[in-house]
Amino acid sequence: MKVSNFVLVAVFAVSTPEIVVAQSESPAGPPFGASYADIVDLADSAPLVVRAQPRRVVRVEDARAPGLSAGTGRFYIEAKTVALVSGQGDLAPALAFLADLSLDPKGKPPALKKKDVVVFARAVSGQPGELALVSRDSLLLWTPELDARLRAALTALIAPDAPARVTGVREIIHVPGSLEGEGDTQVFLTTANGTAASLLVQHRPGQPPRWGASFSELTADIANPPQRDSLAWYRLACFLPRQLPAGVNRSDTPEAAAQAGSDYRFVIEGLGDCPRQRR
Repeated sequence: MKVSNFVLVAVFAVSTPEIVVAQSESPAGPPFGASYADIVDLADSAPLVVRAQPRRVVRVEDARAPGLSAGTGRFYIEAKTVALVSGQGDLAPALAFLADLSLDPKGKPPALKKKDVVVFARAVSGQPGELALVSRDSLLLWTPELDARLRAALTALIAPDAPARVTGVREIIHVPGSLEGEGDTQVFLTTANGTAASLLVQHRPGQPPRWGASFSELTADIANPPQRDSLAWYRLACFLPRQLPAGVNRSDTPEAAAQAGSDYRFVIEGLGDCPRQRR
């Protein structure tokens, strides 16, 4: 079967920088499981999230599929539109897109025909019905569990008070209190849109330290630190550096600076790892 010129162009070159980084470290894709971080990575970068049902899956010759990872093949997929999960505009009843799929030891891809999948993509300008995935492996097998987790993530992303993308640490200051064992550490973060974001670690005599986060000008709520698999947790756990960068502005005295560094590590440990199954 001859595949249209659509499969000959490097449509994946339009991927966002975040996804490109993840893709470059990724083995064969896609794994048909996804962590919360995987789901938000994709949902946050995709203008369109579509549920579709593949009807035809055709392998593209490796020579015409640059950038393939070991153990993968590139496939031209024609699919029936099931639903537009997120995005604007009308979708054609039939869709076409490229995806890199893992191959089994016999060189066969996963069986996708007549199974529902979720694709994270953008429309191809001037080509109705054609999509460009935001990364080579931004296709997941649809399940009711994935659907529920995806819709919750999409709702959080479009909320008016959605946490901004964290890009780094700007300043960290520890202010000792008047009593032994008392003090506060504030960590001021940088964000992609320039809005406020900060962390607060509070020490009180005879009590364990507590911490919270704020994505506004308000003081962080130390009684309710971000819960795992929430958007606020994702913004912090998946993008804060594990160690304080050398150039970050710190408290003036060595003692205060040491306490600030210890408190930063306390927050990082509280957040835990950011697992990604696509990496």
